[in-house]
Amino acid sequence: MNVFVAIVGLGFLILIHEAGHFFAAIAVGMRPRRFYVGFPPAIAKVNRNGIEYGLGAVPLGGYVKIPGMQRPAPSDVDAHFGRALQQRPELTAPLQRLKRALASGDDAAAGAALEELTRLGGEHPPDGFSRGIQEMLDGLSPQAYWRQDTWRRIAAIIAGPATNFALAVALFTLLFLVGGGKATSTVDSVLAGKPAAAIGLKPGDQIVTINGVQVGPSGIASAISGSKGKPVAVTVQRGSQLVSLPPVQPRVIDGAYRLGFVLRGQDLGLGQSAWQSLKLTGVVTKEIGKSLGRLAHGEGRKDISSPVGITQTLDRSAGQGLEEYLWVLGLISLSLALMNMLPLLPLDGGHIAFSIVEGIRGRAVAREVYERVSVVGIALVLFLFVIGISNDVGRLGGG
Repeated sequence: MNVFVAIVGLGFLILIHEAGHFFAAIAVGMRPRRFYVGFPPAIAKVNRNGIEYGLGAVPLGGYVKIPGMQRPAPSDVDAHFGRALQQRPELTAPLQRLKRALASGDDAAAGAALEELTRLGGEHPPDGFSRGIQEMLDGLSPQAYWRQDTWRRIAAIIAGPATNFALAVALFTLLFLVGGGKATSTVDSVLAGKPAAAIGLKPGDQIVTINGVQVGPSGIASAISGSKGKPVAVTVQRGSQLVSLPPVQPRVIDGAYRLGFVLRGQDLGLGQSAWQSLKLTGVVTKEIGKSLGRLAHGEGRKDISSPVGITQTLDRSAGQGLEEYLWVLGLISLSLALMNMLPLLPLDGGHIAFSIVEGIRGRAVAREVYERVSVVGIALVLFLFVIGISNDVGRLGGG
């Protein structure tokens, strides 16, 4: 059950990412051709105002299609109409005219060639022919992505990571609001079977001293972990009485010496919770940046995880309760936002970088450049994926 909840959570993060692209594209005047919950093939679909809405058979995330991400090129003609040409050799001449028009940037001639091809296709066009025609028309349409102003293109692309970022901030704000922010000296709960329970520590006790030294909220954890497992004596304020609890040895819990209790959080208002959320996103962003920097220097390999490891982390957090699950979901949403902003094609950051370059140049970058840069980007993404998979397999195997 927890695995299912983990997969649903990861799929939801992908879905809202794609929804960000979809609604932003509509807002700036583009018209996406498809928006799916899940991935095609479609279980059910409906067409509204030229947009195909569907429920995909693969229930992971979502899918949005924005037409004309790059200007159509002659190589697209071979890709879209290769099978059709084998079945209908009479399409050779108009297809050649279409390729010449695309090579020269003559959109009017390309449109005329497409009209001729549509007529020759007839009522029973060859395999893939109608889809190819639609792809070319979309790529040449006024709503095509590559035709838009730079700011419109950037707005449509950055909306995906921005949605993941906004979700992370919203989740963190909610969790700070509900769970409190800064710790106090008052015990909120005591874990059963741990040293704190053995010496009689109770919820509501206010910790005053540890080993005779007065401590505040920020010093309690460090005083206990700093004992390195040696016995510690805790004095608490219980109601009107000062109670000295017997010495006890801390145990290693979650990688540090602890007694096994949770301090009560100080209630935060909405404004303070939002501010703490933004501060947390700043810290996490900085740490992710450091991790990528270490990777560039051949270090930090173990920090990388694949979707398998991400799902495993969500699975474990789901077993620890809703609050823990939402913390992890927010952190993963933030990580997805930041990773997608890397200036590599086919990531969103790569499309933004090329949009800026094309805006400065005043004309589109050649398709060949896109393809070469994409090969490098895909190779790097696959490299990270392979490292992540190897790490996750090692963890699953107990390594």
